[in-house]
Amino acid sequence: MSDLYKREVTLSLLHEFTQTEGLRRHAYAVEAAMAAAAERTGNDTEYWSAIGLLHDFDYEQYPEAPDHPLKGADILRERGYPEEFVRTILSHAAYTGVPRENDCAKWLFAVDELCGFCMACAMVQPDKKIAQVKVKSVRKKLKKKDFAAKVNRGEISEGAADLGLEPDEVIAHVLEALTGVGRDLGL
Repeated sequence: MSDLYKREVTLSLLHEFTQTEGLRRHAYAVEAAMAAAAERTGNDTEYWSAIGLLHDFDYEQYPEAPDHPLKGADILRERGYPEEFVRTILSHAAYTGVPRENDCAKWLFAVDELCGFCMACAMVQPDKKIAQVKVKSVRKKLKKKDFAAKVNRGEISEGAADLGLEPDEVIAHVLEALTGVGRDLGL
């Protein structure tokens, strides 16, 4: 496996382009959810983790669509990342028109918005611990349009459907993955 996927390399690239702790924490959350998805499906954990860590690395510098993730894709290509890796990252933003052609892309799309939402759910817990968040609570908060209003609920449902899973199963997957890295997330 290429050194490009090693955590110290991807973490360095993330930190080069992302200074905001909140955006870094989102990357760590998606990284954890993708690592758990790779383990669950028998895929390469290092590769899937790298996808999760880098999916939004360009967002702080290029927050407007379609610059994000298109500018990031160009940077990844310049750094030697293969086209499949780049296309998987591009596919997490539906407006790019890049189809989700593999399991990694489908999982990235399914967990991206959900990671942010689950983190928001943890922030309203009395102890602010992700381990205290339950699937039922997440589902209930998803119905409240004013809670974490920027989270695209349609993409959460679409992501689960693309995987052939019930939303509750994907929520449980994300909560379990984030609980394992709660300290890194400040939760």
